[in-house]
Amino acid sequence: MALKANPITCAYAVLSHPHLGTKSSTCGLNFRKEFHGLGNGVCCRGVFAQRAITPAEDEKPFSSGAGSGDGISRFKETESTGFHKDLNSLPKPLSATDLSCSSSGGSRVRVAYQGVPGSYSEDAALKAYPKCETVPCDEFEAVFQAVELWLADKAVLPIENSVGGSIHRNYDLLLRHRLHIVGEVQLVVNHCLLGLPGIKKEELKCVVSHPQALDQCEMTLSKLGLIRVSADDTAGAAQTIASDGIRETGAVASARAAAIYGLDVLEERIQDEADNITRFMILAREPIIPGVDRPHKTSIVFTLEEGPGVLFKALAVFSLRDINLTKIESRPQRKRPLRVVDDSNKGSAKYFDYLFYIDFEASMAEPRAQFALGHLQEFARFLRVLGCYPLDNAS
Repeated sequence: MALKANPITCAYAVLSHPHLGTKSSTCGLNFRKEFHGLGNGVCCRGVFAQRAITPAEDEKPFSSGAGSGDGISRFKETESTGFHKDLNSLPKPLSATDLSCSSSGGSRVRVAYQGVPGSYSEDAALKAYPKCETVPCDEFEAVFQAVELWLADKAVLPIENSVGGSIHRNYDLLLRHRLHIVGEVQLVVNHCLLGLPGIKKEELKCVVSHPQALDQCEMTLSKLGLIRVSADDTAGAAQTIASDGIRETGAVASARAAAIYGLDVLEERIQDEADNITRFMILAREPIIPGVDRPHKTSIVFTLEEGPGVLFKALAVFSLRDINLTKIESRPQRKRPLRVVDDSNKGSAKYFDYLFYIDFEASMAEPRAQFALGHLQEFARFLRVLGCYPLDNAS
């Protein structure tokens, strides 16, 4: 008999199977004979059966104030080489408060990203979809809304960097919006020092870039004695230097940004850590149907019931089935960050109530993944599958 489907925001269904019971064990770690007589797993779109009572407050849909607006002309394709004499010809980033329609004629996949042309996010989009039409957006929120409002087909957003760590804003937005993770891209970051044509790096007095890029190049910039100025993004810094013609100011950005904005690459690979990789997630309106023909990764988010050792029990459901966890991220619940432990005394004890984000190496088409999530629901107050997608092992 199939598990009863209660309200949950998951994209996949579990196989109905008589061996998967619903009775909770005392310690929550009973390892059932789940695989006896079970054939190949079948995964489909639908609702994942669960025992969570209410969704997490952070998961409530975000109400956009963006209007549809009048249609704007199709974005002009940006050359990857050559100097743009008229920088106004570059596509303007969409704003979350002004998302106007832009028709692509259905000829190519449209991929939204945060930043301006030449950003690392656009590089990741082009790596995932080499012939795509990229759609710049001025902030992460606008990227999600561009896909939700059908202005773009996919979104590519950074989720973590090997040096800078996780991009927490995008973890929070994953719950606020209803998009699905359908892939990942790993991009090697090559920070370059850029300047106007004819300028030598010794002539620079100041450098502009995103704060993380400046931090990741601290040793080189310190040697040059450059004053650091923060900008919204790396490519935006390059665009500013080119448009304003600031001779004594350089930018830290990609070599592709230099080509787009007509700047010289004064020095390449100026980052402190040679192995600097950013992982991006690919989002879409609908989930993909995972298979078992190649390695897959599944991303989930959940909250737990109160009790000693509950987190250990939750993680053990994966270990019991030989499922490798590749990422664990915890975020305090934004709407209800504190949980009262004992309110009988004055100054009652409180602690943060967390959302747990986990990536694990298994496809939702595999029975072991389905049973692991079924077991996890014995401890979870809320559980949502964010996506199941092929691994990207290439850098």
